[in-house]
Amino acid sequence: MLVSELMSPHVVSIQQDELASSAARLLARHNIGALPVCAGDGRLRGIVTDRDIVLRCVAAESDPEQTRVREIMSRGVVGVAPGEDAREATRLMAERQVRRLPVVEDGRVVGMLSLGDLARHHRFDMEASRALSEISANLRAR
Repeated sequence: MLVSELMSPHVVSIQQDELASSAARLLARHNIGALPVCAGDGRLRGIVTDRDIVLRCVAAESDPEQTRVREIMSRGVVGVAPGEDAREATRLMAERQVRRLPVVEDGRVVGMLSLGDLARHHRFDMEASRALSEISANLRAR
């Protein structure tokens, strides 16, 4: 099965010059845990998660109304192509210790793939469970 068959094509993204508070409101409004950070042309620049906002902004005692997304986002984000095999995407999630992957085509974000997307499809529930277990075990070890 291909990533394009499981991904969410409805992507909510943010630009790197936006405020951390705006990112937090988007996450809450759309009930999601991560936003791809894109340039004006839709090219992926990074990703910002709810955890990034809490740890890199709030816990660091920075003002979310003054902190730009570019200051707290994760760079060097790995993406996956829509034509990639979903099992390879799951392996990549476990290896990179991430729960979500931007789906990128020609450098532009066209979707998001989460462990939840994989777990909802019965053919991948074991792979998703295994990846989540590996991610969780490594987080506890930190």
